[in-house]
Amino acid sequence: MADAFTIDQVKEKITSEFSSDEVKILDKNKPRRIYSTADKDSILKLCTFLKDALNFEHCSCVSGVDRMDRFQVVYHITSYVNKITIEIVVDLPRDNPEVDSITPLWGGANWHEREAYDMFGIIFKNHPKLERILLDEDVQFFPMRKDFKSGGL
Repeated sequence: MADAFTIDQVKEKITSEFSSDEVKILDKNKPRRIYSTADKDSILKLCTFLKDALNFEHCSCVSGVDRMDRFQVVYHITSYVNKITIEIVVDLPRDNPEVDSITPLWGGANWHEREAYDMFGIIFKNHPKLERILLDEDVQFFPMRKDFKSGGL
């Protein structure tokens, strides 16, 4: 069995490995939960580190969020060994919402990333099959964007 890390050890290892421009650990205290933000260019490196060095073996969820001035991708990554979940929020510019896919690390991220693409138009680079999952392929809109007008749909 892999060695377990405490929440403080996980935070310390992350802050030792990444600059504050790449990853920030937020000052929110909740049992067994770490809140963080990451630069979009650091998410794949951070997730690889979480999986390979810190025993985070499960991607629980990947969600898209429209904040009007930007998009966010929110990741929930869990370690059953450490009994910790880390929430990672990545901001993406509205005019170029692209981020690396984490599906190569955790296959379970596949459909979550496809749903965020389908609903918000967020592009997950190097995704093995980035295509619509809920809507028809010929649909030309992203219905969960706050600027989407239903127009009688």
